[in-house]
Amino acid sequence: MSTVASATWRALDQELPDKPLPKGLDAVWDAGRGLIVRSLPRRYAFLRRAKKIIARERDYQDMTSERLHEAASTMRDLFRRGRDTPPDLERAFALVREVAVRQLGEKPYRTQVAGALALHGGCIAEMATGEGKTLAATMPAVVAGWRGRGCHIVTVNDYLAQRDAEWMGRIYHFCGLKVAYIQQGMEPAQRRKAYLADVTYCTNKEVAADFLRDRLVLGHIRGSTAAITADLAPGGPRLTDSLVQRGLHYAIVDEADSILIDEAVTPLIISGPAPNSDQMQVFRQAAQLAAVLKQATDYHVSPRDREIKLTKRGKARSAEAAGHLGGIWEGARRREEILTKALIAKELYTRGVQYVVEDDKVVIVDEFTGRLMPDRTWRDELHQAVEAKENITITPPKDTYARISFQRFFRLYRRLSGMTGTAREAAAEFWQIYHVPVTVMPTHRPCVRRYLPDIVSTTTSVKWQRIVEEICRIHQTGRPILVGTRTVHASEHLSQLLNAKGLSHQVLNAVRHREEARIVAQAGQIGRITVATNMAGRGTDIRLAEGVAALGGLHVIAAEHNEFARIDRQLFGRCARQGDPGSVQAIVSLDDEFVQRYAGNQVVMLRRLRGGTNKSTSSVLAQAVFRAAQKRAEKVALSRRKAVMRMDHWLDEHLGFMQ
Repeated sequence: MSTVASATWRALDQELPDKPLPKGLDAVWDAGRGLIVRSLPRRYAFLRRAKKIIARERDYQDMTSERLHEAASTMRDLFRRGRDTPPDLERAFALVREVAVRQLGEKPYRTQVAGALALHGGCIAEMATGEGKTLAATMPAVVAGWRGRGCHIVTVNDYLAQRDAEWMGRIYHFCGLKVAYIQQGMEPAQRRKAYLADVTYCTNKEVAADFLRDRLVLGHIRGSTAAITADLAPGGPRLTDSLVQRGLHYAIVDEADSILIDEAVTPLIISGPAPNSDQMQVFRQAAQLAAVLKQATDYHVSPRDREIKLTKRGKARSAEAAGHLGGIWEGARRREEILTKALIAKELYTRGVQYVVEDDKVVIVDEFTGRLMPDRTWRDELHQAVEAKENITITPPKDTYARISFQRFFRLYRRLSGMTGTAREAAAEFWQIYHVPVTVMPTHRPCVRRYLPDIVSTTTSVKWQRIVEEICRIHQTGRPILVGTRTVHASEHLSQLLNAKGLSHQVLNAVRHREEARIVAQAGQIGRITVATNMAGRGTDIRLAEGVAALGGLHVIAAEHNEFARIDRQLFGRCARQGDPGSVQAIVSLDDEFVQRYAGNQVVMLRRLRGGTNKSTSSVLAQAVFRAAQKRAEKVALSRRKAVMRMDHWLDEHLGFMQ
């Protein structure tokens, strides 16, 4: 029996923990239990235990490499038999810590060891930028590898998966473990071998896609008995030989808030071609009809809900305009569906914000990280509607074979933990959706970051003028500056303004992304000005050049608040790492799209109170409006994610849909 087959059969027998969200009194009970669990003093317990682990370094630091390797082999056998105890775990972490010193020249700090304990304990560990999350993850990953059931370390892109696997590989190899990574374009045989490794680095997209492909191979088989029967059937290939994964046991998710929260309801879809030339023409006709309809009279736009509704007048005009087209346009319901999709593309999807056009193709921009996602498409014909709007080649719609959201996928793991620099704001959601608590780790050195009051301008033009003034003023001191923007369009606009002032700078966005690591790494040089879209998951620290700390460190400017406060913190966390000095400030406008969408009425009131003046302000009231808008946005986003999960379970129950 092959290793993949036997591991797959064991995985099929596991009860998958993806259960529907509780309702009524069960939901109240679960929320109350979550509040108690989140209130437990884990942080101090982990720090105390980390101190004990560090005290054990004397047991290993005088060993020769040969003896240390033998000790690792003995520890591996102990954990493989499942007879380990809490003191054994402490010895294991102390051993891995010593291996890290010898193999990488890096000794995990107490806070890193505490973060590793939090990961092993099934928590989301919040560790600030630059605190060494990658190294901390090796301790629980080694222990998981020793247990022999596999450990997936999930990150946001292929570059980080390969970098971290190769960088940390020396620790795993010394401890007698195999380490591998998954990349886009790998053949099934390579993937199968990588998943059989003790520790596998991969992206959320690749590991979820492999799960879906395996489910398609298995079809309706759910248990080991059925799988064995199918394999024993004469006259055909072994079913399990086509599988690549050996089950979903333990995952450590890097940038956990980005993957488990921001991308939670992003559907991963396995699909096949379904070309239809008549349908392609319909998309172009819909774009032409949408161009002549008028907002407010023919349709209403709801930016907050990302919805468009046709008015009676709009329905009548569309019926009249499409009367001569025939075919699919003759049915009122289908006509209005297609036209609404074209209007959504027209009003709610903006080039340079949600997408860019490259090589005659619409490429989606991740709104949280600013990265291009060339392998993703919007579903439900929205992608074709955007292509028709841009008047480029329309890609044929596809038939869906299987789909799953990342939210549902990660709930399938038997054990789940994660690490990120920003988790506390989403602590309630981490519990409600995944039943994992958040533990906030202290920094190794005291954080000396200075938070300057927000500067709120009445109009966007005044805001950009003030940002350029601040850049000029701070640039004269020699301090490096990082300006964070929400969109590609905003970053390019600021770049034009800086060019007009003769200020040399670097731009990092979804269009100019090819030298990302180099640009970010050099952002701490004296006099450097860097303009970048959202910095989530960049994977490269900004280190200060010599002499920059004496000048005050890196200064970060947020050109617009994000919908979620933790996304702002991701940007602000780029400065003042590891005890370095630094400062942050948001320079925003009442015209910013985000605050208009979630606090439009309060903005109108604030304008009246200010009496029409165009001067910038740092008033407490103005800042409160933005905080209230963020809280409202977070509440709306959570409701949407929970609604998607409930709908998925409803489909499973009533339609018998199988992922």
